[in-house]
Amino acid sequence: MRTEGIRAEELPRWVPGEVMLASDRMNWQGVKLRAYRYDPLDVEVPALQDFMLVAYRKGPTQMERRFDGRWRHEDLIPGDVSLLTRSTRSHWHWTADIEVVHVYLTAQLMQQVCEEVFERPVAAVQLRDILKTRDPVLFTGVMNIAHEVAAGELGGSLYVDAVARQLCIHALRHYSNVRFREPPRGPGLARPIERRLRDYIEANLGELLTVNRLAAIAGISAHCLLRHFKTSFGAPPHSYVLARRLARARTLLAETAMSPGAIAAHTGFADQSHLTRMFKRRFGSTPCAFRAEQSR
Repeated sequence: MRTEGIRAEELPRWVPGEVMLASDRMNWQGVKLRAYRYDPLDVEVPALQDFMLVAYRKGPTQMERRFDGRWRHEDLIPGDVSLLTRSTRSHWHWTADIEVVHVYLTAQLMQQVCEEVFERPVAAVQLRDILKTRDPVLFTGVMNIAHEVAAGELGGSLYVDAVARQLCIHALRHYSNVRFREPPRGPGLARPIERRLRDYIEANLGELLTVNRLAAIAGISAHCLLRHFKTSFGAPPHSYVLARRLARARTLLAETAMSPGAIAAHTGFADQSHLTRMFKRRFGSTPCAFRAEQSR
């Protein structure tokens, strides 16, 4: 078993077929789509990097799949869906011509959605061995993403992101096994996420620290970050970051010879006047006055 596995684009090396549709050139995050026309095949498939949903669009067929040492046998027809977890080899055999659409969901997206849903840090997500399910939510979601690849309509990336997250949530509800890092706790962010955010903020006070950037570092959505940040840190993200910038500026004023302008740039303020306004509002004196008091 390979830890990472092959990329979606590499699959035809092991499963030869006619590529009918592909999202390779789409600037999507966390999701890919490839549609194929296949002849009857008997193929060993290496472990995949991503979770895979297979929607059957044309051609009934008898399907056999070996996964984790066990064979399953099903009669598949258009409208059916197969699921395959990541990082595990599989063996497929089918007896008729078929057309299928593959949607690949990355481990990062699945974990992010999973932690958002359960509000707990996740150690691992695995899809169950599902060779056949008649699930309109999964099938329609895959087809909707295929339509976006073919049509390339306005707002396609946002739409696909929403559909991909819906697919993740549905798969987590009905077809997954999840292992958590630690027991649930009360309101607020999980401790590992708190530490990750605290360390990142302290190391990057001079950078642009947006809510979206902090959410990406935490591996959760911006909505989830805003919902729990104040409970964990005692203030909303903007207020907390501002307080840490002012605290760092005060330390630099007291302990170094850096100019106020250089300190402003180093701690993420727009300029010296911005630092001066915020510093006086918080501490009741200007940076220069504060430094003068420290030198007495």
